[in-house]
Amino acid sequence: LAIHADGRRTVNGSPLLPMEILAQQLANGIILGSVYALIALGYTMVYGILGLINFAHGEVTMMGAMIAIAVLNALLATGLGLPPLACLGIALAVSIPACMLLGVSIERVAYRPLRHAPRLAPLITAIGVSIVLQNVAMIVWGRGYQRFPELLPDTTFTVAHASLTPTKVAIVLVSAVVLAGLWLLIHRTSLGRAMRATAQDSQVAQLMGVNTNRVIAATFALGSGLGALAGFMVAANYGQADPYMGFMLGLKAFSAAVLGGIGNLAGAVVGGLLLGLIESLGAGYLGQLTGGVLGSHYQDIFAFLVLVMVLVLKPSGLLGRQAVERA
Repeated sequence: LAIHADGRRTVNGSPLLPMEILAQQLANGIILGSVYALIALGYTMVYGILGLINFAHGEVTMMGAMIAIAVLNALLATGLGLPPLACLGIALAVSIPACMLLGVSIERVAYRPLRHAPRLAPLITAIGVSIVLQNVAMIVWGRGYQRFPELLPDTTFTVAHASLTPTKVAIVLVSAVVLAGLWLLIHRTSLGRAMRATAQDSQVAQLMGVNTNRVIAATFALGSGLGALAGFMVAANYGQADPYMGFMLGLKAFSAAVLGGIGNLAGAVVGGLLLGLIESLGAGYLGQLTGGVLGSHYQDIFAFLVLVMVLVLKPSGLLGRQAVERA
């Protein structure tokens, strides 16, 4: 798929027809929305249990991408000749646990001492942790882009008028499997029951024998692992990562969580997919209508327009419930 300066979209030099444009934008939206949904789940799980917006979550996602690229480059430099899938598996096996440990450490060091502090204190701390992680990434990897090794096939094929690659299909399939696995964990395991009990009333859950500190740490670990996987997918899809990528990804995923109803797991998934579709369709058709003057370069505005509209019209989100403050 090629996007020209005048807004025209072509595949192998042939212009796309209206139905093909729609199919392509829908496919792009689902791919983008799958990534947003994974990151949004990290926000919504933490908020559901602690009532905290973890603004450092976007930077944890960025760290997952940077660590994975560093591991892949190290594996390729050894000259062992490992198969591409083995290299990708090893990179994920390192980056996901590393980010889970990072998430647990952030909760233990930065958030747990402020658990009973005024709400503004942990919010400011979250922003501070985000800045620290961003600067640590710049110190370790530099300010420039880190190129994702060309391990994945870039062959293009067409499905229902949409041009896809194996990487894009894998993103959607892996996201679907992970989301289904998370749903089973939340609703079919003792840890999931403990998480739901803590989210409903942490004090009563503690009286019933639930170790809330362990549940909260597990929640941060799960959310950070999902963020690391999402960062890996973004880097694989776009072929690069940088220390600044977490800021915009985090804000968009937060917008998706608010759109679906922050604190609601199904809402995070629905909000992520909807935001991806809105962003992709809006940028694609805006570029067509304006002759390329407005288009993909301005797609970020759709996420924040949606955020403003939801906060004004339905602050609880699509699937969220209006919270009642206890006296």
